[in-house]
Amino acid sequence: MRGTRLFHKRSRLLAESQSRIDWTQGTGWMSDTEHLLIALAWIVVVGIGAQWIAWATRLPSILLLLASGFILGPATDVLQPDEVFGDLLLPAVSLSVALILFEGAMGLRLRELKESLRPILCLVSIGALVTWVLAAAAARLLLGLETPTALLLGAILVVTGPTVIGPILLHLRPTGPAGQISKWEGIVIDPIGAVLAVLVFEALRAVELGGMEHAAWEVAGDLLRTVGVGLGLSFVAAGPLVWLMRRFWIPDFLASPILVAVVVAVFTASNVVQPESGLLTVTVLGVILANQKWVEMQRVVEFKENLRVLLISGLFVILGARLKVADVLALGWSSVAFVAFLIAVVRPAAVWVSTIGSGLKWEEKAFLAWLAPRGIVAAAVASVFALHEGIGGELVAATFAVIIGTVAIYGLSIAPLAQRLGLATPNPQGLVILSAHPGARAIALKVKEAGVRVLMVDSNPDNIRVARMEGLSVWLGSILSHQAIEEMDLGGIGRFLALTPNREINSLAGQHFRELFGRQSVFLLPSPPAKGIRSETAAKFIPGRIAFGPQITFDYLQNRFAQGARIKKTRLTEEFDFEAFKAHYGGAAVPLFLIDGAGRLRVFTAADPPQPKVGQTLIAMVDPVEGDE
Repeated sequence: MRGTRLFHKRSRLLAESQSRIDWTQGTGWMSDTEHLLIALAWIVVVGIGAQWIAWATRLPSILLLLASGFILGPATDVLQPDEVFGDLLLPAVSLSVALILFEGAMGLRLRELKESLRPILCLVSIGALVTWVLAAAAARLLLGLETPTALLLGAILVVTGPTVIGPILLHLRPTGPAGQISKWEGIVIDPIGAVLAVLVFEALRAVELGGMEHAAWEVAGDLLRTVGVGLGLSFVAAGPLVWLMRRFWIPDFLASPILVAVVVAVFTASNVVQPESGLLTVTVLGVILANQKWVEMQRVVEFKENLRVLLISGLFVILGARLKVADVLALGWSSVAFVAFLIAVVRPAAVWVSTIGSGLKWEEKAFLAWLAPRGIVAAAVASVFALHEGIGGELVAATFAVIIGTVAIYGLSIAPLAQRLGLATPNPQGLVILSAHPGARAIALKVKEAGVRVLMVDSNPDNIRVARMEGLSVWLGSILSHQAIEEMDLGGIGRFLALTPNREINSLAGQHFRELFGRQSVFLLPSPPAKGIRSETAAKFIPGRIAFGPQITFDYLQNRFAQGARIKKTRLTEEFDFEAFKAHYGGAAVPLFLIDGAGRLRVFTAADPPQPKVGQTLIAMVDPVEGDE
């Protein structure tokens, strides 16, 4: 029977190197520093390159990163992480995972839990237990692993992949609570899974040393200490940090570095006090900082996007390079059966048990049952155990097989499934409107009446309050914050319209949404170019298209509203077509939107104005005409 003894004397991390050609290691003419620099250069260049290719091809980045690492490592021996980094590999991987989890936790808002608290809690508790038991049983029966290793593998596979789920949700923009549940589960379950893996290991070691009763007391004590240390240190760290920022004792240029330093210090202190409790601590710290009301934290976490991309790229290349071909081949076709069992049986069972009585629709349950990719945390935890405890390569090989299989299957199939379930549309027509001033609200109300979803975004609480009272969907906050798009409910939305008087804000916001919707779906009001800049030059830097017409500026719209103009929705008929509309309202009428019979929204632009036809709905700014309703 295949398998490995879980507990034995700690082996040396760096074994004797086999005879092989490796030009990164040189033949004596390179120093150790140069070896390290070359390895780091490979990791950064190849990792970022894989991310770019993934973006260009719409493929899951994790697959390309793992493939790149495999090519650099086992396939060519260009990169040998164990030999290059030595004893630094373990703490570097652990610390990187901690920063990634903290970044994810900073995007969790407790207000999102109003309708989804119960299913989230059940998924990270009951669902985690079901996943652990079934995955461990499958590892024992299908992979032939020894019981201790199977139990440890099952605990590791409790986690999902927030770094994979996040881009999927951002691309799909599913409607309803399923998206929020997936996001919360993906982040919260990671430290829980990591802690569970540690507890399982400690329990199995305690059983070997002192029997079941000793193991029970050992696990109970570890669990209490882990939770206590995690909660205690996170609050101890958050309090002084917020206090200092409220009093402006931390300058803006040092805010982000200090935040990183605090995360590193808290993670390290937590692990020193209670081994393997650091992930829980930094996750709780992120949630606390994200939900406190005294200091705006978004302005101090600008580092996180670039840092996350860099860390994920480097980690997956390194971990992919550590794969052993022999361990992967040893699993054989049983690994395929194992992955299939996880996808077809384990995940649906966990979701079904966790959502009993939750009120979720069967479509939402099906969506959750088909979205559980494993990612960086599973890979890192498995690698940490293998590095730290000398566990055999089967644990790592099986984990990576699950990562590759789940990411590939879920990543390629979830979009068509979500569309078939009615939770996502292939061409969403909804509209984000930046600013909720009276004119923007008048436009939004007519678009909503036409059956198109509208989300209004504004940093002015008064504007947001009035818009909410008028029945409009709203989001309060800065459109320029890095987490704005992540926090918004963009289900069914595929267009962006900026209606503020600030040219710079409109342009910067347009750049944010251009990456999500595409340049063709971003619309901005025209504004005169800055002094000394030609109009042709300024047009090159517009992140989208000019809405409505070259003369329809913010001031023009405001003046028209002040003179009594209103927004009118008109259904074009044989008796009252577009020509009759223009004759009735005159040349002062400004066509804004056109909605066809299938509900597709088109924005009028000077460069490519739509041609209104009978049966379509026209939304325009018009002056009051006697006899109109």
